[in-house]
Amino acid sequence: MLALRLARGAHPLVLLRRLLVATASAGVGFLLLSALTHALSHPGESSSSLLRLSWCLIPLAATVQFAVAVARTDPSTRPRTGLSAVGLGPGRLAVLAAVSTTLSATLGSMVALLFFLHLRGDLTGLPFDGAAAELLAADQPLPLAAALILLTLAPLTATAAAALALRPRTAEPAPDALPKPPAAPGGLPWGCALTAAGLAVGTYAARVKGGATVQLPGELDAHPLGVLLGWALTAVGLAVAGPALTHFCGRLLQTRRPGGVRLIAGRILMAEARRIGRPLGVLCAVASAAIAAWALYDAGPGPFGPLTGLGATLVIACTTATLLTAVTDARYARSTAVQGLRELGAPAKSFRLAAGLRTLVLLLVFAPLTWAVATLAAAPLTG
Repeated sequence: MLALRLARGAHPLVLLRRLLVATASAGVGFLLLSALTHALSHPGESSSSLLRLSWCLIPLAATVQFAVAVARTDPSTRPRTGLSAVGLGPGRLAVLAAVSTTLSATLGSMVALLFFLHLRGDLTGLPFDGAAAELLAADQPLPLAAALILLTLAPLTATAAAALALRPRTAEPAPDALPKPPAAPGGLPWGCALTAAGLAVGTYAARVKGGATVQLPGELDAHPLGVLLGWALTAVGLAVAGPALTHFCGRLLQTRRPGGVRLIAGRILMAEARRIGRPLGVLCAVASAAIAAWALYDAGPGPFGPLTGLGATLVIACTTATLLTAVTDARYARSTAVQGLRELGAPAKSFRLAAGLRTLVLLLVFAPLTWAVATLAAAPLTG
């Protein structure tokens, strides 16, 4: 009940984020139900149906990541003075954040079920009744238990991830000024090793004949299993290396006698490397996959089916929204420090210039990296 009251009284921007979580959950639920109907209409192709279901894990992971980012930035669940006295300590606030995530994701799953039944023709009285009856196997009875189990995947996974991410930790006092530079995150060697290993595995698998193949979603050709495993390693490597690369960007801004603006921009990037670096690395991996897929199928989006397009849109939208949410969270975290600098006489123009410099240096480092990884990943398949 308290979670519902907090949701009703939340800021419109917070409500928009929760609505986006519900929308992403609805998309994942629809993809899972579509995989179920493929199994119903093709009873003799169990391996193909299982493969379609496994591909839904990618948009599911992107949705869970976005839901955790939204729960982390929810202002109604941040510890404040006096809340512990009324029984709303850090642990209770984490529970409220998890419950809010459950409500948003469950709402999305319910919408997915209604929309799915409507397109199948099971619900009538609205436009486009049964518009996708053939695609969604309307001639087969829908197993309700299996459908409900699939629809609970997104709410349960998102709730567990949010509760784990927001579990009570030792609180740190808010800084009165920008910190001294923190130590660099230690994931760069592992990230580089995983990325290089993934590219090597993909290149080797693409040149080996007669190996196991996997059919990609949509009307696409089968590719060696090692290529997809190699790409998974590459994506994990980029995500692991993201915080260290972000920290490097902050250090790069402070080279060669930095002025006040470059110093502020660099210190902020170094301080926020762990907060925004991981989502930035994940977005880099997704962008690399999109570029590689476009290079592999240079005819454009034609070979991709509607469900593949929905899954790709979900992954791209969720990873981008996760990064934007993390940036918003970082901005809130440094608000006390920025306010202190403004009280000391720092002009507002300096902070705008610093934000522009941070964006520019991140693009200069991550854009070429994304293009290089995409080119190296696609080269063995296009050559």
